Amino acid sequence: MDLTLSDEQRLLRESAERFVIENFTADHRRKMGNDPLGYRPEIWKQFAELGWLALPIGEEYGGLGGGAIETSLLMEAFGRGLVSEPYLSTVVIGAALVERCGTEAQKQEMLREISEGRLTLAFAHSERAARFDLAHVGTTAREMPDGWRLDGAKIAVIDGGSASQFIVSARLAGNNGGAGNLCLFLVPPGAGGLTLQDYSRLGGGRGCHLELRDVRLPADALLGDDSADKLPAIEAVVDRAMAALGSEAVGIMQTLLDATLEYTKIRKQFGRPLAANQVIKHRLADMAMQTDEARSMALRASLTVDAEPLARSRAASAAKAKIGKCARFVAEQSVQLHGGMGVTEELDIGAYFKRLVAFDTLFGGSAYHYRRHAALRGRVQA
Repeated sequence: MDLTLSDEQRLLRESAERFVIENFTADHRRKMGNDPLGYRPEIWKQFAELGWLALPIGEEYGGLGGGAIETSLLMEAFGRGLVSEPYLSTVVIGAALVERCGTEAQKQEMLREISEGRLTLAFAHSERAARFDLAHVGTTAREMPDGWRLDGAKIAVIDGGSASQFIVSARLAGNNGGAGNLCLFLVPPGAGGLTLQDYSRLGGGRGCHLELRDVRLPADALLGDDSADKLPAIEAVVDRAMAALGSEAVGIMQTLLDATLEYTKIRKQFGRPLAANQVIKHRLADMAMQTDEARSMALRASLTVDAEPLARSRAASAAKAKIGKCARFVAEQSVQLHGGMGVTEELDIGAYFKRLVAFDTLFGGSAYHYRRHAALRGRVQA
């Protein structure tokens, strides 16, 4: 298999890395940590002008028709700068759900607005009792004469406080009290009965919890034109999101490795640079190996996002589990080799460490995905 990047892909990677270096400085990240929005709208507009928001969207909807590899290149560059813009929530997850589940009219309108930077989305799916099980949804949707009624609660909604619309998952409530198919609904932030609790996410960005009590929506709030089960589409999009997050984590790990290598070259102890110590060389070599292993797993996950569901999910879970383990090792080694400076606000090492900790919890940690991968392997053997 030829894994050489095309000229267009190399140009995308180089331009993204240059943009991140120029705009996402340590000072910028500190300011965003106290910003109620969590990102700069002017930078989001630049994302649109550069074509990044249209990158994975189909050409028939005003996009560029890029694939998972292009998205991974962009996400790795974002990881290097700890980018907090709502790219994952709006483009990687939101746009993909609309493209897979929406009606033709919804696709034409919403995907073009996303490409132009005029619409941001947040996927409200996780619930307290679910424990990362995508099929476990307690929020209910009941069809009413004039539309829909939603009741339930969602947690850890990424970038929810700044979203133009929420995509909320809910089980259809049957007349006999049973639970029906899992469907998706477009909910505006100002909907009656919707309560939002905003908070700052570990490692940058913002999230929120949602409470839905007798939220009334029009009939066209349903994403799609039928009540078919949307769980397969959700699983496919979350697997794609985990592949993208893996690439972002690789960018963070590479930055930590580069910073640690540079620090150990200039930091002297007993008259010699730290990097001259054989034990330190071994630890740096281990960090490099773990980063390369993580990069390989992220690439494998990106290459299989369009494979059949079982192979796709196995690759996504394998990547999430392995990268989570590698990321923790690299982050801990980086902090330790920087000494006491590694946990201070003076250096960025702590911020990168926090983002990797947050990565390990999104959509399930390493332990959860080791179990999921084992279960999926059992299905293959059966």
